[in-house]
Amino acid sequence: MSLVVYMAAALFGLAGVLLFRRPRAALRRPLTASTLAAVALGACCFFCSAPATLATVNEYTGITNFGAPLTYSVISAYSCSLLILLIHWRGGPPDLIRRLTLRSIAAYGTVIAGIIILFTLADAPVERLRDLDTYYATTPYMREMIVLYLVGHGACTLVMGAVCWRWARQVTGSLRIGLYLIIGGLLLDIIGFEVAKGTAIVARWLGHDLDYLSTTLAPPVVSLGALVCCAGFVLPRLHQPAIAHWRSVKDARRLAPLWAEVQPAAIAPKPSPAWWHLPQSRLDWLEVSIHDALLALAPLFDDQVRRAAFDTARRDDRSAERARVIAEAAMIADAAQRAAEGDQGSPEERSDYHLHATQIPGTSGLLELAEALRHSPVVTAARHTSLASSPDRI
Repeated sequence: MSLVVYMAAALFGLAGVLLFRRPRAALRRPLTASTLAAVALGACCFFCSAPATLATVNEYTGITNFGAPLTYSVISAYSCSLLILLIHWRGGPPDLIRRLTLRSIAAYGTVIAGIIILFTLADAPVERLRDLDTYYATTPYMREMIVLYLVGHGACTLVMGAVCWRWARQVTGSLRIGLYLIIGGLLLDIIGFEVAKGTAIVARWLGHDLDYLSTTLAPPVVSLGALVCCAGFVLPRLHQPAIAHWRSVKDARRLAPLWAEVQPAAIAPKPSPAWWHLPQSRLDWLEVSIHDALLALAPLFDDQVRRAAFDTARRDDRSAERARVIAEAAMIADAAQRAAEGDQGSPEERSDYHLHATQIPGTSGLLELAEALRHSPVVTAARHTSLASSPDRI
């Protein structure tokens, strides 16, 4: 059992790391900060509920079963953090968000205080690491403490489920998927936590033994439900950055032919090899390096090569725009070949032509050049034809 809950805690921690890539920015945003708080408390719930952790807490405090109110308090704080996260996620006027947040904190603060007071009043001399809920289900004050934390968590689950269900019918995209994941996680939580544990406790009240529902069924189902719920909260937060990074990876790959062509002429410093460099950072560096190389090759641009390539592309039924891209790519290929052979160019022959890709923001112009360098036979001819040949070689 300890292994199962520790794995769940580790996965919660991983989700927190993904959200906490930029600590300063994260803490300045209430939504991100509340998400991090919920994820951190979720990890603490699983960590504290592991039998190994409970035994260690009991031993170090010297209080039998002290790990129980600690875990129940953390679960209540986690329930509160989920409601606060939902409040910030739903949005609205700042005063309303602040008021609902304070109400949630007050309600669950009262629950936590009640858990501590009831445990103090109870008599629980036998240490129970796996079945405390059912073992002490009929013990005065312990019984009330167990019911209190279950009711507090159940209320959070029902409120969240109702709000998410209504909200999911109004939104689309990754937000809707995230809400459905949250609803699915809440259903698992209700089945594995509220229903299973509640049934086992009521069975104890009636003199029956259904402890396996609480000790065997509940932990894995609750762990799965919490992870699904966590994925629902995290998905909308990471969806757009993930798409942006994936596009950056694709664009970097598409720019590879252009970079391979002009790389010898680039003099931009190499990026730091630090492991946290994101795809967008690498793409930005690649764009800067390519622009730097194109600037270095500009003295070797040959207008005759460009015009001849343009005419050839037009004869191949290319549009004027596509022919321009092919002509510029051919001129770059020719200049790169001349630079590789040591040609420095002469001031009299320098072209004053400005590449379209260097005049517009973004990577679209560079991607067009890369595609032409990779696929156009006109560009291939310009790359391999002798420098001494006439423009008719194209």
